[in-house]
Amino acid sequence: MGRTYIAEETVCQYFSNINLQGKAFVSGLLVGQCSSQKDYVILATRTPPKEEQNENLKHPKANLNDLDEEWVTIYANQVSRMLPGGLLVLGVFIITTLEMGNDFQSALRRLVFAMEKSMNRKRLWNFTEDDVSERVALHICSSTKKIFCRTYDVRDPKSSAKPADWKYQNGLSTLWLSLECTVHINIHIPLSTTSVSYTLEKNTKNGLIRWAKQIENGVYLINGQVKDEDCDLLEGQKKSSRGNAQVTSHSFDVKVLTQLLLNSDHRSTATVQMCSGSVNLKGAVKCRAYIHSNKPKVKDAVQAVKRDILNTVADRCSEKEFHILPHRVFVPIPGSSVMLCDYKFGDESAEEIRDHFKEMLDHMIQIEDLEVAEEINTGNYIMLFKNLIRLLLKYL
Repeated sequence: MGRTYIAEETVCQYFSNINLQGKAFVSGLLVGQCSSQKDYVILATRTPPKEEQNENLKHPKANLNDLDEEWVTIYANQVSRMLPGGLLVLGVFIITTLEMGNDFQSALRRLVFAMEKSMNRKRLWNFTEDDVSERVALHICSSTKKIFCRTYDVRDPKSSAKPADWKYQNGLSTLWLSLECTVHINIHIPLSTTSVSYTLEKNTKNGLIRWAKQIENGVYLINGQVKDEDCDLLEGQKKSSRGNAQVTSHSFDVKVLTQLLLNSDHRSTATVQMCSGSVNLKGAVKCRAYIHSNKPKVKDAVQAVKRDILNTVADRCSEKEFHILPHRVFVPIPGSSVMLCDYKFGDESAEEIRDHFKEMLDHMIQIEDLEVAEEINTGNYIMLFKNLIRLLLKYL
């Protein structure tokens, strides 16, 4: 039996509002969360076309060969930067005027694998054996209204398509749980003379990998308590008349404790390294993760928080042109308790953030709904403020 995808009702409405306007097809991404039993889709967003591609798709003989794999992959990477912990790009959708053949399925398969490979390349964490490795390709025929849902196992390069169920549910994510934490970081990354040919981004990532191990091995307190990873996150909540846990609070406070020193039974050695410079990352990072409320496990919640910490630091360190890294802004999804995120550079206005969100995710938001998680501070450039994360290059 294939996987089941439960999609927010607003996703159905979004598909209905897409007008092909003479194009052969419209493609886009599906965003949501995986679980062991089923996957949840809370957002669909179409790929913004290139100008020249927009003209090509209006040609009556346009076909799937006009689907720009590289462009969609770049877009998927950009969207993944806007997802808090617990959310992933689950796959792709495509709406066509006609039902398509096997060549069409092959094109979608290549796209799913290319996207996943590209997004994995920049992550500081690896998928575990417990992670769901199937990604979805959803095809909707606008003329017949038929839906074809198939999945591919991205861990298996030889994976073939498997049928999957696609269903809609109203208010799917209105009761999802959020986990919030502030992580204080102070990372020193030496730039070795032997790695002088590497890009700044690659050198920084190599240094962040060592820090990422601390985050992975940290102790996570949820509302001040260490909980067994296999316990239900909602354990201790009052039961409703139906026997389900009543969620008295949709938000959990998380604190991260990292190991500072090695245990006495560990041996360590010191090395002398010739360096041409260093990168310092210091500040407080606001992190947030979301998890479904259908009997969530502690281990899944902690994993979502870990990955948000790693993702948001790594994503901002890829901004090579800026000494002051951008600040995190959370943006609500209409009809959901889940918020996505964007990044605000020093002189950007709220209107610009709103417009960027519309451009990237094809959804309108109100300026008053923007939530700046990391306050912008002013002062001497060298100063490091509590709610600010900066990138400083110190050349010896």
